[in-house]
Amino acid sequence: MNLITWNVQWCLGADGVLDPARIVSHARAMADFDTLCLQEVADNFPELGEAPQGDQFRQIAELLPGFEAIAGVALETRDEAGRPKRFGNMMLTRLPVIQVQRHSLPWGAHPNRNMPRGLLEAVVQGPWGPLRIMTTHLEYSHSDLRRPQIEAIRSLHAQACARSRTEREDGPHTYKRTAQPASAILCGDFNMLPDDPMKLRISEPFADETPCFVDAWAHLNPDTPHPISACIQQPSYALPHCCDYVFATSDLAPRFRAVHYDAATRASDHQPVLVTFA
Repeated sequence: MNLITWNVQWCLGADGVLDPARIVSHARAMADFDTLCLQEVADNFPELGEAPQGDQFRQIAELLPGFEAIAGVALETRDEAGRPKRFGNMMLTRLPVIQVQRHSLPWGAHPNRNMPRGLLEAVVQGPWGPLRIMTTHLEYSHSDLRRPQIEAIRSLHAQACARSRTEREDGPHTYKRTAQPASAILCGDFNMLPDDPMKLRISEPFADETPCFVDAWAHLNPDTPHPISACIQQPSYALPHCCDYVFATSDLAPRFRAVHYDAATRASDHQPVLVTFA
């Protein structure tokens, strides 16, 4: 099973070219992916550089027939004409989707610029059984805003794992039970360096039998620093660094086979990350 995560910067490349089709084409060239998780997808935000008013959620979905497209809008406002302006995450998967949840992450008060953030979660039928795939984009501006977001993700994961251990009464229509697996993949742009205490917090054990998260790169390359995943092509914006990761629960860690950070593409200001599971 192949998964790619990529902060696509509303499909605006470091070369100034805005092209959703290039994003999809490059992802396809990287691997025959089963799931593509994207961050910074825009709809009706012409003020984002050269971003058109077009709905990128729709455009990208149309470029991947055969994949279910799931939008995880974290920010929604209105333009002067009253039309929605949307920004957030997106998941495209050819794995059968069982259930989708869109979680709003804590949005605290802080003088730095900031905006709402979310966690998009889908329960899918994976090759070895049901699992949850989650993608997110945490606050950029300050660690004080990211800290409660990390704790919220840990809490949501713990709740999901508690549901997986609990026999729940079945019911009709909206009460019908669906698969609630503990196994999970968490990926995205976390806006934290590899040695940031809050990044390390993601992988800390839980007090109960909830499986912890394992960093795919660190698991397969314990003696090698994470590759750079942001600002390689735009060093004047910020120093090149790594802030994009893929985690999986400890029961899935033995399935890690390869992790590849594509440092060559200029299709975004971030680099895509491919993880292959056995």
